[in-house]
Amino acid sequence: MENPVHPAIENKRAQFQKYFNTELKDILSQSKVSVQLCLLALLFALFASGVILLFRLLLVWCDTFTKTQELNFTDLIDDWRVLLPLLGSFLIWGVAKMGSQRYKRMGIAYVIHRMKLHYGKIPLQSAPGQFFQALFALATNFSVGREGPAIHLGAVSASVLAEKFHLPDNSVRVMCASGIAAGIAAIFNAPLAAVIFVFEVVLREYKIHYFFPIMLSAICGALTSQMVFGDVHEFEQIGAEVIPLSQYPLLAIFGIILGCIAAFFNTSLLKITAIGQKWPLINRLLLAGAVTTLVGIILPPAIGSGELAIAETINQHPSILFLLAILIGKTIATIAAIGLGIPGGLIGPLYGIGALLGTILALISAIFFPSVAPYIGLYTIIGMTGMMGVCLSAPLAALVALIELTNNASIILPSMFVVIPAFLIAHQGFNTKSIFFKQLEIMGLGYKVAPVNLGLQKVGVRHLMDKRFVIVNDNDELLLEVLKRAEGRSVLVRNNNGDIEMLQLQLQRRDEDSTLTRHPVQGLPDTYTLNEVYQLLAKERRGEVYIYQQTPDNIVGVINWMALQKEIRSGQV
Repeated sequence: MENPVHPAIENKRAQFQKYFNTELKDILSQSKVSVQLCLLALLFALFASGVILLFRLLLVWCDTFTKTQELNFTDLIDDWRVLLPLLGSFLIWGVAKMGSQRYKRMGIAYVIHRMKLHYGKIPLQSAPGQFFQALFALATNFSVGREGPAIHLGAVSASVLAEKFHLPDNSVRVMCASGIAAGIAAIFNAPLAAVIFVFEVVLREYKIHYFFPIMLSAICGALTSQMVFGDVHEFEQIGAEVIPLSQYPLLAIFGIILGCIAAFFNTSLLKITAIGQKWPLINRLLLAGAVTTLVGIILPPAIGSGELAIAETINQHPSILFLLAILIGKTIATIAAIGLGIPGGLIGPLYGIGALLGTILALISAIFFPSVAPYIGLYTIIGMTGMMGVCLSAPLAALVALIELTNNASIILPSMFVVIPAFLIAHQGFNTKSIFFKQLEIMGLGYKVAPVNLGLQKVGVRHLMDKRFVIVNDNDELLLEVLKRAEGRSVLVRNNNGDIEMLQLQLQRRDEDSTLTRHPVQGLPDTYTLNEVYQLLAKERRGEVYIYQQTPDNIVGVINWMALQKEIRSGQV
């Protein structure tokens, strides 16, 4: 015999369910800052950070076997580790074949697509493929970055939890953005850069009610990373001195050169991506593995995420020709890996390419202008900032990221001075666009949303719905009486087929009689936004929809076209 639940406990449970299903959802449906939204983002960020930390710990564990940081130029073909990319190709292919083709999409571009058109809802089934494929890609020395899987896994973790709790779609997008920020911060220990990256690259808009949940999530990601790995600034070892104003004309020239090289890199990568889309997956992966292996046999520092290349730039007396060879090799390895579909991010390799480019230009300049020699470290960092900022169309995120990763604020002014001409040259002179949006166009995935639809996506239907309504069963004799007593409230009729109809009185022109009319009304879940209401009613620019919770039988409100138009004209969406 089951023990009866204590009445007090049952009452508390009922109160909680009522709060969660009504009051909380009503608050989250609004496009406003709320404590509830921030607390939920923090809760989901904890889970997302845990997933990212597990990924990092497994990557560290894999590195105890491969010890990729010990690769050096003198080993050449004697080191078995340069053959790891070929093994990685087969491992990635094996994981891809085990999963469904329906969930093969992954990476930053795919996350942006889901954010723009699907409120950040990313299928959970795509997470295992992203996790293990990216783990194998990074562990086997492909030239890809860690931020790609961090963004995808952070977004999946937060959005799946948000859907599990049946949160309104407009708040699911906020949760997804918060998960992305937590993932980036947990990977790089750079919370402010994570916040700016989400706004500048993923959302591409700034809303105050997004800011606090995303910022809290980034703090959560950074703190969890520090608890496990310590408060480490990855590029703190790169020395950067305050540069004198006399060298700023040289920085402007540096910016022009960097912009040209960044434009060439983007164009080459996108061409390889477009060509690779036509090939079978195994062919693409094997070619990427072969190219990376060949580059690694000749130039081991050119493979991997970018740490090996950066390590060569901070040597005591680096050779210009050797750094130039690594730069060419790193560029080829990165274009092959990313362009042919190896899962991973682009920021790590861009840091490696930028560091090599900045160091090479500084060393060449030092031959003609010896006063440049003490500031080579600063040029290295500026090169990293410029490549990321131009290639990803994220100059502010790039600048803030390098400030946090180097723990040095002296790079701000010279980096800005270089990034501006580099960005203008690449984007206006060579028509370079954000690499992620170009990838979406190549893959045939949409990302453009009309301004009115974008505004309506930020407001849930529970915010606007009229809860004052009457619902009755079909009975012609009583309907007129019910309508008269409704006192202006909407009257819904459930007909004999179980469908919902709206009841209205239509006045006749020739006499004072009125006719009782009814027309079918479509229903939408209470997790939807006003955008779905607009799409249903905009065709005829009139009518109503009813809102239901969980099942169509549980109707909780009504929205009509006039109320929606009033909301649009209010300027709040």
